[in-house]
Amino acid sequence: MKNLRTIVFGAAAIAFALVTQAKAEWPEKSIQFIIPFGAGGGADIEGRLIAKAMSSVLGQPVVPVNKPGGGGAITYTFVKNSKPDGYTVAWNSTSVLTSTNIGNVPFDYTALDHIGQVAQQPVPFVVKKSARWNSLKDFMDECKAKPNTLKVAFAGFGSATHLAGVAMTQLSNCKAIMLPVKAPDRRKMILSGETDAAVDIFFVPLKFVKAGKMKFLAISSGKRNPATPDVPTAKELGLDMEFDLFRGLSVAKGTPQAIKDKLEGAMIEAANSKAFKSRMTKLKLTLAPMGQKEFGAKLAKANANIVAIMKKAGIYQSKAKK
Repeated sequence: MKNLRTIVFGAAAIAFALVTQAKAEWPEKSIQFIIPFGAGGGADIEGRLIAKAMSSVLGQPVVPVNKPGGGGAITYTFVKNSKPDGYTVAWNSTSVLTSTNIGNVPFDYTALDHIGQVAQQPVPFVVKKSARWNSLKDFMDECKAKPNTLKVAFAGFGSATHLAGVAMTQLSNCKAIMLPVKAPDRRKMILSGETDAAVDIFFVPLKFVKAGKMKFLAISSGKRNPATPDVPTAKELGLDMEFDLFRGLSVAKGTPQAIKDKLEGAMIEAANSKAFKSRMTKLKLTLAPMGQKEFGAKLAKANANIVAIMKKAGIYQSKAKK
């Protein structure tokens, strides 16, 4: 009997050692890096930068794959249903909270395991430089006087730009025509006059602002951005809303902790690399890497904030089972 126990214990120890060794050797092949929006947009540009930096750290290719649709819902569903082995990673954003709470998927953000955050940025309300509105109030006053006339473009239903656009308009009692438009086309439409305004990611239209072709009327953050110190926040203008667009990593629920820890370490090392930091500075993005614990607390707080904003704006439609 003693010998049998010794054999069983020995076999268990060997099995544990093999599992530990397998995790220690991870990754042994390329990693799919799923980007929730189309090629050429902010999520794509930023995602490809961090994927390249992580490839160098991990010693295996981190391969960007675009899976747009549903304001991020297609990507989050794909990653949620993937094998929990760390070889399929979502390039998450605030859309992991907006798309879930607007009802684009039948689950909430806790259906995934979250690795951490890389960077964050405000969401600006953008118009053409020559537009007749010089403040958000100017735009919203005309919108209220002429309902269903002014057009506002955004990334897609359930995206962070959708939430910002709906929140800014509805909290201002403005009935605008909301247009879901792909990233490059939003800027073209502003310049051509096909849309009156757009709610966009920060750094791409900022280039047009610096070139004298566009102007920001407000941003979604709780405080002004150093790159645009004269642009007020929506909260300053009396709108009860405040959030940033963040970017980070998520994996399938149940991914082994050892693998999540390796991903977290690689993400933070890549985010703090000289080359990546230089690119973030040029793009005017706020580099703010944080790991699982800190990011988890941020997500819980941000989710409660977004739910409150959505309820005030009348667009909260979560389908997650309670």
